[in-house]
Amino acid sequence: MADRGVQGSVSAGRRGPILRRTWCCSFSSSPRSPEHLRRSRSSPSGDLRPSLKPRHKPRNAGSFHSSPSPSSKLGLGIIDPRRILSPGRVSPIDSEAPLGPLPVIADSTSFSTVAAESEPESPDPPPKERPLVPDTMDTHPRSWVRQKSSDMRLYLKGKDEKCFLLELDSRVLCESSPFFAAMIVGSSLEVSDTQSTKIEVTGIEDVDAFKETIELMYAKDATSWLVKAGVSRAIDILEVCTTIMFDRGIRFCLSYIEAVPWTEAEEEKLKRLFTRCKFDEAVRREVLSRLDPQDCNYSGDLALRLIQSVTNATNSSARKEMTSLVNSILSKSSIYQKDSVGLNKDNLSDICLSCLDSLVNLFEDALNSIPIEQTITRKETKPLIERVSRQVENLNWLLEILIDKEMAEEFVSLWANQEKLVSLHERASPMVRYELSRISASVFIALGRRRLQCPAGIRFSILRSWFKPMLLDFGWLQRCSKGLDMRMLEESLGQVILTLTLKQQQVLFEEWFRCFARHGNECPDLSKAFQVWWRRSFVRTSEATR
Repeated sequence: MADRGVQGSVSAGRRGPILRRTWCCSFSSSPRSPEHLRRSRSSPSGDLRPSLKPRHKPRNAGSFHSSPSPSSKLGLGIIDPRRILSPGRVSPIDSEAPLGPLPVIADSTSFSTVAAESEPESPDPPPKERPLVPDTMDTHPRSWVRQKSSDMRLYLKGKDEKCFLLELDSRVLCESSPFFAAMIVGSSLEVSDTQSTKIEVTGIEDVDAFKETIELMYAKDATSWLVKAGVSRAIDILEVCTTIMFDRGIRFCLSYIEAVPWTEAEEEKLKRLFTRCKFDEAVRREVLSRLDPQDCNYSGDLALRLIQSVTNATNSSARKEMTSLVNSILSKSSIYQKDSVGLNKDNLSDICLSCLDSLVNLFEDALNSIPIEQTITRKETKPLIERVSRQVENLNWLLEILIDKEMAEEFVSLWANQEKLVSLHERASPMVRYELSRISASVFIALGRRRLQCPAGIRFSILRSWFKPMLLDFGWLQRCSKGLDMRMLEESLGQVILTLTLKQQQVLFEEWFRCFARHGNECPDLSKAFQVWWRRSFVRTSEATR
């Protein structure tokens, strides 16, 4: 039986593994076995039905990687032929007799795991030599591979202890930079012909920018390389190019920087570079032409033209945006560098006079027999009320600019002397004339809040002209305030009256008292200022006489 098992294993090794088939009670004939196969082949009257191919079961993932599966053991004759397969049982009955030694596997290609174990373990590969070009450079979009004709090593070390060891072609390096050419010549005299030249550059401020400058020397398309690098990095590389006298790199960097837009941070960075490094004057003028204000003509009253454009604007939303933009440029707290040329009193007074003339013309149109809703000129397509409101907003905006520039005294005097406009106010409709009191309210608030200082004569003149119209229009201003702080207006108006002489105050307070008695809340509440005037005029005077 042992000989038969050996023969079975040898023949199985030659013909490939043949699996034993289990059988159960439902089989009409006994299962195929090596003994039955041998008999059927020797007998001419054997069963001529095609044999079923053995099913290859998947290897159990939890088994040891080099141990054959049970089906493979069966085909190789590893399982003792004396083992009886019990019908109706899931697992075979183990034999108590010990198994013999494992047979030698003739075909090593059938089981890769066994063949892998039989092979001698190869020793660990020798450690690779440190690459001369860092691995990160191979995946970098601007990286370059080590030159095939490399004959020198360049060692870069920054102040932050960051290092790079590059293997390069000395010919390209010498042609690109006289700085490196002198170093290579000096280093070549110290080494033999069989050794490669090695140079070192230490104490570098920005070692990454220095390395990328070397990359630019070997780049086939320098412009595309700089586009991927960006403006900020191109400025850093430009500084390194000036240090190592890489003229071709300087031209590439300046040409790229001049052709693209800059952020404010890049602009300041470029200014600092041009103050530290010297460039050709023509090149410098070409790059910094967008920053050099010498070619700009500020004496042409540029700021005045901007203000004039805002006052002539017809689109209300666009006008608000333009007003905000001009304010951000002209205000004292602006971060932009300003030049006061073009913003003098005469120029701004001309714009104010133009707006006042437009108001006079509009009110003259309002006094015609044509209804206000239909009062539209040939050039304008906006209603009269809207055009009046636009000119009032222009004058209030000009007043704010003049206050910021401390030149508003002439505006107050100009507004106080508008006798024709005051007479038109008396005859105009309340729904139109109250817009004029918005200008007076801005002046009174500026005076009362101490933002504007005027002589006593100008203060009394403006109150004499526009105090009565303010009393008449206060109710309309309350209903259509348009952002006007009415409480602040009442307090400021009372404070301005108290800056006059007591006799002038008495005239104005008597007029307010009569109006307040007739209209009540339709007039401003000046009771606090009235009490102050009364106390100054009579109470303290009587106490002083005692």
